[in-house]
Amino acid sequence: MLHTFIACILFGAFLWAPSLHAQNPQPKTAEVSISVDTLVSDLICPWGMAFLPNGDLLFSERGGTLRVIKEGKLDPTPISGVPKVKAKGQGGFFDLALHPDFEENGWIYLTYAAPMEKGETGEGANTALMRARLENHALVDQEVLFKASPNYRKSHHYGGRIAFDHQGYLYLTIGDRGGRPEAQSLDKYRGKIIKLTDEGQIPSDNPFVNQPQALPEIYSYGHRNPQGLAVHPETGALWEHEHGPQGGDEINVVQAGANYGWPEITYGINYDNSIITKDTAKTGMEQPILYWRPSIAPCGMDFVASNRYGPWKGDLLVGSLKFRRLHRVILSGDNVVGEEQLLENIGRVRCVKQAPDGYIYLAIEGPGMIVKLIPESK
Repeated sequence: MLHTFIACILFGAFLWAPSLHAQNPQPKTAEVSISVDTLVSDLICPWGMAFLPNGDLLFSERGGTLRVIKEGKLDPTPISGVPKVKAKGQGGFFDLALHPDFEENGWIYLTYAAPMEKGETGEGANTALMRARLENHALVDQEVLFKASPNYRKSHHYGGRIAFDHQGYLYLTIGDRGGRPEAQSLDKYRGKIIKLTDEGQIPSDNPFVNQPQALPEIYSYGHRNPQGLAVHPETGALWEHEHGPQGGDEINVVQAGANYGWPEITYGINYDNSIITKDTAKTGMEQPILYWRPSIAPCGMDFVASNRYGPWKGDLLVGSLKFRRLHRVILSGDNVVGEEQLLENIGRVRCVKQAPDGYIYLAIEGPGMIVKLIPESK
């Protein structure tokens, strides 16, 4: 199933949003056109994607299923052995990532809203990280490497994105779970990005590992609900984006030990239009490299590292849940020099991934589908 959208190239700093041209199967611009190939549809909130070396595409559905696309076709049988998830509100099955040495060890990493287990503190659920191997269409050798504590009844702001850096360390985002002030507390997991080894251990160089009363897994803090995480393919820097409230969505280049301000500083306001804080900057708190006002509800992002998309190379692609489109953030180094709105009304973009073959894939909810962006020749 093939739909075609104009993907127009920027000649100024900001440009208009392209829209569907159903009557023109291959619209062209001066430099590029993009076809959107729908691989599978009728999905229920696809959330995370990972590409296996043999070309298969693994993806999660938030309700708790793990599925695979083989040779372009959806396997009708979900993969068995997935963990139990708390599929309520924003909770459920989240992200997927392969170990950097997957071909040697077979480890798949996955995140989810893990319900309360016997002996745990609090009620409800919290963000968890597991690794497992895939054998005979089932997850085996399961190991829970981390779970944030305590559990909370609130069903929003789990975070749940994961990424490996160039040294093989793993990063996991954890939302504030509705407890705003504790995003500033180093003895709480709320509103943090944590750094672990591939086995779930605490790296000796973590910024707070020797600080009394601080949780040693913490890498950065002062986040609201980070649902975008990507490592720059050239510099190795960790980039994240997070949801603001009504406005104040952010993109940050994450530094070890840095405070990103929530809720002490923000460019957003409450959903009832009341003021969270009048401050947008404070000493000792980082400024975003880009913020959106009004909110676009960002979810999922990846860098374009391939040559397939011409002038897009080196830029950042960010999904928008609210406006049902894709944003191209044009970069010069770590500086944002422009932005382009793409694929207007394609759906709530939940995940953005560049595959090993250089093509960009999107996981979309409402309608639930996975699509491939195909650059057309001139």
